[in-house]
Amino acid sequence: MVVLNKIYTRTGDKGDTALGDGSRVAKHSARVMAYGTVDEVNATLGMARLHATGETDDALARIQNDLFDLGADLCRPGMEKDAEAEYPPLRMAQSQVDRLEAEIDAMNEQLEPLRSFILPGGSSLAAYLHLCRTVSRRAERLATELAEVEPVNAAAVMYLNRLSDWFFVAGRMANNSGKDDVLWVPGANR
Repeated sequence: MVVLNKIYTRTGDKGDTALGDGSRVAKHSARVMAYGTVDEVNATLGMARLHATGETDDALARIQNDLFDLGADLCRPGMEKDAEAEYPPLRMAQSQVDRLEAEIDAMNEQLEPLRSFILPGGSSLAAYLHLCRTVSRRAERLATELAEVEPVNAAAVMYLNRLSDWFFVAGRMANNSGKDDVLWVPGANR
């Protein structure tokens, strides 16, 4: 397990950082940008949780834990060498994607179909969930960009894709099951 008894190490003072396999890369590398943005999703999710209760908060807590798994997956290159690693690397699993899909389906069953795009907002929780959605979409773009140049676990990319959908549907749920969604009115201010 991780032991953090000293927070600063000075090892990154010249602009590089260690990956999960011990190799060092620039702090602005595609891999660091991808898992750093996953960390940003987690931080925005922490803000959303300030407004969540009950099962919604429980689901958000599960997602926060998944996001640490996802960061651990993305920070470790060389999936082809996983079998040779001293400790099995933590990789995202299809079961995590499947759980998000099941939760999306369960929430969506409670919502009326949309007849317009919605604007981010409504309740405080919905607004924060839409922020989580947009940051997770950026994380997905960065992960797919990384996947063009280095191997990336397919389940990690799928998880990010489903996650932004999860946040969208959960945002609607946080708006009184969609009844308080703020609808886009095309051309309203012409």
